[in-house]
Amino acid sequence: MANPVIQIRKLWTQFGQFVVHQDLNLEVQQGEILSLVGGSGSGKTTLLRQMLGLETPTRGSVQVFGEDIGDDGRRQSLRNRWGMLFQHGALFSALTAFDNVAQPMRELHALPEDLIRDATLLKLDMVGITPKDALKMPADLSGGMVKRVALARALALEPELLFLDEPTAGLDPDLSESFVALIRGLHQQLHLTVVMVTHDLDTLFALSTRIAVLAEKRVIATGTPEQVIAIPHSFIQQFFLGERGKRALEVLRS
Repeated sequence: MANPVIQIRKLWTQFGQFVVHQDLNLEVQQGEILSLVGGSGSGKTTLLRQMLGLETPTRGSVQVFGEDIGDDGRRQSLRNRWGMLFQHGALFSALTAFDNVAQPMRELHALPEDLIRDATLLKLDMVGITPKDALKMPADLSGGMVKRVALARALALEPELLFLDEPTAGLDPDLSESFVALIRGLHQQLHLTVVMVTHDLDTLFALSTRIAVLAEKRVIATGTPEQVIAIPHSFIQQFFLGERGKRALEVLRS
């Protein structure tokens, strides 16, 4: 098996006396969509931020592409190899949709503006945003369009790794379904590795290659959705096999 894209070993996260993670281990393999799930306070978002190098664990190691994310000298070059879709899009409100997507390329100070223009329009087209809509400000975009522009920005630097934080949060069922289809298509087309945090079971089952369940301060289970659901743990049974879980499973199996 190839080296993992992300490797986390014996990770501890502690705030004062409060321990969030304790001896947590996790690997993300190339080309998969790994979803992180867990109850409130299980540290899903904290773990995602540690993979991004935005927070430092109390101890333990986080390696991305074989490099220690705690190495300040390597972190910036690593950041050019991944993209991040934030939960609410996090677009710059003073920039047009076009300029939001162009911004990561402009920050490199290495590309001519005509190439940035063509690449930006291509990324926007990939997510279904027209040149006319590209000129709009974020306040003039629908919630679904904001998500699509934010996804285009996350893909601006042709990343190998994509992080998704609650990608369908705030979308109605039809928009959520179309956005899931878009992510699935881009994952296949661009050969991306994806790490996703979501509590939406429909999104979870529709996209996940593997699921990692956070509980008891660690990863208690990893596997395909079917493998994880079969584990007789109280949190897993409660989370996946309630009414919403059963409905989502029926769709998955149909």
